[in-house]
Amino acid sequence: MAGKEHVLVTGGAGFIGSHLVERLLADGRTVTVIDDLSTGRLENLKAVSGHAGLRVIQAKVSGCGELEKLAAAAAAIYHLAAAVGVELVVNAPIRVLETNLHETEVLLSAAAAAGAPVLFASTSEVYGKSEKPAFTEEDDLLIGPPHRSRWSYACSKLMDEFLALAHASERGLPVVIARLFNTVGARQTGRYGMVLPRFIAAARKGEPLRVHGDGRQTRCFCHVNDTVEALVRLEKCPAARGQVFNVGGTEEISILDLARLVVETLSSKSAIELVPYADAYAPGFEDMRRRKPVVDKLFNAVKFRPATPLRRIIELAAAS
Repeated sequence: MAGKEHVLVTGGAGFIGSHLVERLLADGRTVTVIDDLSTGRLENLKAVSGHAGLRVIQAKVSGCGELEKLAAAAAAIYHLAAAVGVELVVNAPIRVLETNLHETEVLLSAAAAAGAPVLFASTSEVYGKSEKPAFTEEDDLLIGPPHRSRWSYACSKLMDEFLALAHASERGLPVVIARLFNTVGARQTGRYGMVLPRFIAAARKGEPLRVHGDGRQTRCFCHVNDTVEALVRLEKCPAARGQVFNVGGTEEISILDLARLVVETLSSKSAIELVPYADAYAPGFEDMRRRKPVVDKLFNAVKFRPATPLRRIIELAAAS
């Protein structure tokens, strides 16, 4: 399976990773997936499970004995493996930190030794507690205090960004960083606190949609196909290397209005309940009030910006 069109995808059995794998195979590339299945599932890859160009290795990145060989054979590496989800961040902070820091360190070291281009999937969480109406890639970042475990994920991913750019500067690693904003779509579950699949599942059952806090916090949502398109284009763009790009939709909505829109779109009879953060997570939980990306840099680099309307995103997610 080695060759110039071979791609390595860590976390390839996850929600976004599985969609990316399907796209890469459809583009005629061969793919090796490394995934320990801690949050990913082989079921996510069932549509391509018999594909001759796909190989799946069940392991942590750090536990894959073939990593150096795979990196050397790869025309590109997509690093999506990470501990994700607010509930996991709050309930298992050690796992989050160790996974996001150590696995990325190992991956970048192997990629740098091989000179393999890397696309690193980061997160909008790195913008932290900033109250700007919209975020650009050059903004200062404001992370909360360490005794609030909610910020451990943001901090770990930010350190990953620093490490990736350090490898670019010191070792010449061709790396692109994509900060993802609330990607949603088929195969995403509410298991780790993801808001839209939680709302859709409740609306289908006629159960209350539980909105945390006052519901006035706002988010922007991006369909997974748009996210994958952006990632593929960035990986193919040499001018993007050594840079950070926001990847997300720009249609802003409050979480309370999102719940209302889900109920309306699904013609559900579900009620909507406001739940204090202390009841949903733990006392002292902090949240970001707004999280809207500026995606002009992405468009200027690869002539693409995510644009699937939110109502359509909900319809697609509900139909999956």
